[in-house]
Amino acid sequence: MRVFRSIAILVFAAAILAFASSPRMRGQSQNNPTSQNGQTSNNKASQSVVDAGTAGRGKKLVLKDGTFQIVREYQRKGERVRYLSAERGDWEEIPSAMVDWEATQKADSAAASEENALLKTVHHEQLEQKAEMPMDVDASLPVAPGIFLPPGEGMFVVEGKSVTPLNQVSADIRTDRKQRLKQVLTPVPIIPSKRNIELPGAKATRRINSERPEFYLREPAPDPDAVSTIKKSSRPGENGPEIELVRLMVKGGKRQIESIRSMFGQDISEDRNSVLLQRWDVAKDVYRFTLGQELTSGEYAFAEILPDGVNLYVWDFGVDRKSAEGAAGKH
Repeated sequence: MRVFRSIAILVFAAAILAFASSPRMRGQSQNNPTSQNGQTSNNKASQSVVDAGTAGRGKKLVLKDGTFQIVREYQRKGERVRYLSAERGDWEEIPSAMVDWEATQKADSAAASEENALLKTVHHEQLEQKAEMPMDVDASLPVAPGIFLPPGEGMFVVEGKSVTPLNQVSADIRTDRKQRLKQVLTPVPIIPSKRNIELPGAKATRRINSERPEFYLREPAPDPDAVSTIKKSSRPGENGPEIELVRLMVKGGKRQIESIRSMFGQDISEDRNSVLLQRWDVAKDVYRFTLGQELTSGEYAFAEILPDGVNLYVWDFGVDRKSAEGAAGKH
């Protein structure tokens, strides 16, 4: 028993030497010089390292002489206190009578309050950053629970938990032969000419069959020197993309996007079968499109309306699912 008491005294003495230079101890040395006589500057330097490096990794076990141990945890067992030293990483013991339990409890409460205040501050800053982020960047942009928009430019379709890109395809402009024949046979130039914008093939490769798919468009940044993967047949507008979802008319193995009538060199009508669509600005250069009606079975294409007309590069897809709900509205 005497051996254990001697060990405890040695441990307690080492603790006093290690923490002798703390601000609290320096204040005590001014009030009671004899209690700290013989401490060196090395002890003070060691304590400053302990305060800075270990205080944030443990809690205080306050002793009755005013000093404290930084511990990761402690266990009170009868007349002994066993603790894991944050500084030395070993389990040590001291008599429980040496511990100021009331001060230790207050220190625990103060540390918990400081931690809660810090967490609230960090949480508040994160909320502010999150609120500002959508209009600046679209990194990790959520489009569904646990689903994020992939990187890159272009049109994406969201079907449940699936997000995939749509491919851009090139359309052709073809003069209507029947209309041209009418012009030749009529001596008076009152028959307008007609041009059709068409996609090759009767069906798109990509098929979409979910009831309410959503679409996202990521546009290139407004940099004239940047090379974009989104193709445009003429200059873009200045107020963001004007996108229409067009129901295509399948005729003669082709899919017609638009029919343009003109007379005396001026376009007098542009006929296309557009689906009700709503655009949402969700982030910088990122737009979300939701449907105002259910898509019936057929062929479709997203077309951008440029100042000089329809962009000849469109995103096409088809729907095979049968539905009894409304058809596309006439534009």
